[in-house]
Amino acid sequence: MNDMHVFVAMTGASGSMYGLRLLEQLCLNGIQVTFSASCSGSVVCCEETGLDLSGDPDKALQRLYAHLEVNSGIQMVHPDDLFCAAASGSSAPDAMVVCPCSMGTLARIAAGISGNLIERSADVMLKERRPLLLVPRETPLSDIHLENMLKLSRAGARIIPAMPAFYGRPESVLDLVDFVTGKILDQLGIANNLYKRWGTE
Repeated sequence: MNDMHVFVAMTGASGSMYGLRLLEQLCLNGIQVTFSASCSGSVVCCEETGLDLSGDPDKALQRLYAHLEVNSGIQMVHPDDLFCAAASGSSAPDAMVVCPCSMGTLARIAAGISGNLIERSADVMLKERRPLLLVPRETPLSDIHLENMLKLSRAGARIIPAMPAFYGRPESVLDLVDFVTGKILDQLGIANNLYKRWGTE
């Protein structure tokens, strides 16, 4: 088991497949994962993938494991559980990824609003100067969206838009998802071969 601990949050933007693929890859790499989906994130995930993440976290975790075809490595917590260790700087994870990150969540993090576990944990990462990766998925972007991203980037967050590339000649939706997932893993320092790198065979 890798000693690294990553908190993954899924919020109400389109792109649930990115978050699910990330969870799978972290588990396969032996990374300790804490996972939470906002209420909106659960709704969007169910709409896009058929996976129901709502309700009791223990039961939702079993559905998640079945969907990912893994059987361990994830602690699932309710988005309102502020007793979770990730809510405190005294036991903060090594890194946090919000994937996908809705514009509402991004705005609240930028404003320092900690209304739930996801927002509070993001605030903890910024104040503790630990890696906070935000994967926004929205188009077009308004001035407000762009200003919030710039504010967060200046505060230390890493903005990784869900923008797949095409130089690898993707043949499936999974190829596109893997490009973005691979970029996230790169930022976490986790070796991967999910996408073709520029200049390689």
